[in-house]
Amino acid sequence: MQRSLLFLLCAAAPLMAQAADATSATDTQMIERAVRDYIESQHKADPARMERGLDPKLAKRTYWQAADGSEFIMHTDYETMVKVARTFNKDGSKFPAQPRVDIKILDVDQRVATVKLSADEWIDYMHLYKNQRSEWKIVNVLWQYHDTARQVNKK
Repeated sequence: MQRSLLFLLCAAAPLMAQAADATSATDTQMIERAVRDYIESQHKADPARMERGLDPKLAKRTYWQAADGSEFIMHTDYETMVKVARTFNKDGSKFPAQPRVDIKILDVDQRVATVKLSADEWIDYMHLYKNQRSEWKIVNVLWQYHDTARQVNKK
């Protein structure tokens, strides 16, 4: 009996591994799609894509320097990012013809993931989760400009 069970487990192991790999590939694609929705919605002024990629409870943050030299954490929320997608590049002049989009999935564990997005002007470290509908949503973003001297109020 034990030998039969062991044989069945050994025979089934490759099939289970293939199923896990298939899920990983799907999750990888869906994670990348959420990140692409986030960045490409800004490139193409497409707020619907931004909405699709973000969780409504999004918390986007960066450190910023006030005009007086003090630093603070600047917060951006879901509604603001949807507005950014709608208005920031409306005239098509804010990004190069072939914008840089480098997505690195740093870690995935079941229903959570960490991703680094390198774009033309900045980097975003993102946390995503997989909801009950198997959609991956960005819930946290920590970002900075590549040139951190730009992270200051001029006034």
